[in-house]
Amino acid sequence: MNPEEKEKWKAAGKLAREALHFGKSLIRDGGNMLTITEEIESYVIKNGGDLAFPTNLAVNNVGAHWTPSTKSKETFKRGDVVKLDVGVHIDGYIGDNALTVEIETNEYEKMIEASREALNAAIDVASAGVNVGIIGHAVQDKIEQYGYRPIANLTGHRIKRYNLHSGISIPSIRERGGPVLTSGDIVAIEPFVTDGAGRVGGKRNSNIYHLRQIRKIRDEKATQLMIEIRDRYNGLPFAERWLHKIQEDATKNLQKLMRAGIVSYYPVLDELGNGIVSQSEHTLLITKSGNEVLTK
Repeated sequence: MNPEEKEKWKAAGKLAREALHFGKSLIRDGGNMLTITEEIESYVIKNGGDLAFPTNLAVNNVGAHWTPSTKSKETFKRGDVVKLDVGVHIDGYIGDNALTVEIETNEYEKMIEASREALNAAIDVASAGVNVGIIGHAVQDKIEQYGYRPIANLTGHRIKRYNLHSGISIPSIRERGGPVLTSGDIVAIEPFVTDGAGRVGGKRNSNIYHLRQIRKIRDEKATQLMIEIRDRYNGLPFAERWLHKIQEDATKNLQKLMRAGIVSYYPVLDELGNGIVSQSEHTLLITKSGNEVLTK
């Protein structure tokens, strides 16, 4: 990694952190989720960044993967446990971070602390030469000390330029062996904690999409939208609501692209035991002697 690349990774991490904590300050009882999401995303753009993915708001038993659509009217309520996940890129170099907010109550304070401390435990052991199973071991041990379960099928991930999930997953459960981290790797570590079953699943549309392929389609407007998605987002996830800046009839053409198998949505991931979920996440640069937290 050359010095210019490292500076871009660091700049993306810094802005991601600032946007995350700006977003945290907006979450309140009665707050409109769509309005708050758009404020966070505008903050990123105004401060020289782009969005690595749509801002995620996962409330209560939703583990991950939900963002408001243009028609969303949902509001936050007192007692909600909100996972806020913000991703920023600068020229494709990505900062990815998340935190959990409980609105005006403290029933799940211990669970939120468990996710933060599990992340800290992972950071303590993440280094070049360490296999990811050791990180999962540290995360699960810490979560179980608090009396909760890690979510087994939600993992951290290695990041490359314009590639959020680049082939290495960072587990939150004990595993033997696994890929070994190397100096210069960029990884997002994100323990999810629950009082439920410890797994997520689902099929509902999250309003978050990705371009699966480029191919011919017999519709000029849908073709134009496909090319715009390719050129604007460079393979990164995108939101339906973003497309209305490209086309007035974007929703209709997005549906055509989905029917053609060109675009797919990410499903909302609900906790399968209907448990509450908390999350903490940082992006790290792995070094020979340990790591540098880029979103801290």
